[in-house]
Amino acid sequence: MVRSMTGFGRGQGSAAEQEITIELKSVNSRYFEFNCRLPRAYMFLEDKLKAYTAERVSRGKVEMFVSVDSGVNDNIAVELNKPYAQAYMKALDELSRFCRIKNKVTTADFIGNPDMFKIAKPEICEEAVLNGALEAAKEAIDRFIDMREAEGKKLKDDILNRVDAILERVAFIEEKSPETVEAYRARLEGKIKELLDGASYDETRVITETAIYADKVAVAEETVRLRSHISQLTEMLEKGGAVGRKLDFIVQEMNRETNTIGSKAQNIEIAQAVVDIKSEIEKIREQVQNIE
Repeated sequence: MVRSMTGFGRGQGSAAEQEITIELKSVNSRYFEFNCRLPRAYMFLEDKLKAYTAERVSRGKVEMFVSVDSGVNDNIAVELNKPYAQAYMKALDELSRFCRIKNKVTTADFIGNPDMFKIAKPEICEEAVLNGALEAAKEAIDRFIDMREAEGKKLKDDILNRVDAILERVAFIEEKSPETVEAYRARLEGKIKELLDGASYDETRVITETAIYADKVAVAEETVRLRSHISQLTEMLEKGGAVGRKLDFIVQEMNRETNTIGSKAQNIEIAQAVVDIKSEIEKIREQVQNIE
């Protein structure tokens, strides 16, 4: 199935008493880009999450946000650094006596001192946290891909509608092109008869000139190649997968053939059909830029 490069997904996992939430979103990018934001204590997860995401996402600029809720029973212990506190108070008392000022120290004065307290956190079981994170990542990526596929279906339907419009104009050009040659021959004969005023002329020369003109304005090869490119584009859309870059190349080839047809156009109606085709190809190109 064709996927868009934009999407969003959210998932949750658990490890012991920790709840892990992962959100990820993406925008268009030529390649796979990954950026992960997570708490400092859980930086060991980044490489694992990147590798896991890369297994299922091939293109797009992906941003992942990881949050960990440890709950209220985290068994965090805060201990007073008693030796440091005693030495600190002794120094303050000495300062008070030396400067002959009153010592008005309160407990609030110690709160901002990082050496006054020891904070003991329970050790993190990295394996358990990793399993919980991968659980959350799987759910988030599943939803992320679902959104990408839903958007991808819209892109595919729009492109196929534009392909139908292009094929209609190609059929018109194929039908109109021979008429252009016949019209040229009729104009050439009429001009010769007018100039010679009824005198005889070499009809072989007219046939030769018409053949040269026909070769100059013939677009059969270009329309055949254009139809071939369109067929490849349609097949890739039906097959799905990470086909965005291949589609982009095919669209360039479609545009190349259309430009050649336009350069050969000697008919206003054909020229207008070429303009219509180029317009549809440009819109297809814009949509292809959004496909993974």
